[in-house]
Amino acid sequence: MSTFDSGIAKAAVLADEQRRAIYAFVRRARRPVTREDVAQANGISWRLAAFHLEKLLENGLLKAHYARPPERGGPGAGRSAKYYERSEMQIEVAIPDRRYDFVGRLLVEAIQSEEPGEAARHSVMRVASQRGRELGEAFRKRKKLRKPGPERTLAVLEDVLEEYGFEPYRDDPRVVGLRNCPFHSLAKLAPDLVCEMNRSFLEGVLRGIGNDTVESVLACKPGDCCVTLRAPGAPASEPLTSSEA
Repeated sequence: MSTFDSGIAKAAVLADEQRRAIYAFVRRARRPVTREDVAQANGISWRLAAFHLEKLLENGLLKAHYARPPERGGPGAGRSAKYYERSEMQIEVAIPDRRYDFVGRLLVEAIQSEEPGEAARHSVMRVASQRGRELGEAFRKRKKLRKPGPERTLAVLEDVLEEYGFEPYRDDPRVVGLRNCPFHSLAKLAPDLVCEMNRSFLEGVLRGIGNDTVESVLACKPGDCCVTLRAPGAPASEPLTSSEA
């Protein structure tokens, strides 16, 4: 499931007004709460409170643990109660999909790992390429892929990039275009940096998958993402200029 689809699914869990009120109550609480606490605060039965709490728990919006309530301490105090509290999960839904958190992590890592004498820009490209390669290697391992040829690589890329919100497509069997840029606003602000970082990341994905012939190039159709993935023999395209990013 893509980040976008996951965000939509989790946001849908909060579409129910009563469940949303329960989630807000748990988030505001300064301590873990029981289903009885929630039922009393919201004027509902403990069974209904438990139903909503479990839905929130299943979707990662809450976390839970068991413990004996303080008033039941000592031998023979009976069963432990289930306590709920907010998780660290955040829900972000953008249409089209945006991944500014990903760019932020890359830039922070680039700053923290900058080597002596290394230019900041070079550090960013190095980190972007490394993270892309790691992603490609992980996908290749998960799918148990042998070293793929160009056609197989492009097919695999479509699956990988769909998860990251790039909206890949193919008008030509040797070219994967990207309808969406997950870093759109930042690419508008600093195209020379962000577009090259994006290209380095996708180049890393290609090499991590195990292919050395498909290229990640700064060229696209108007309105697309700044990067295009091209297999050998693909028709030539105009290179991207800063004004087109």
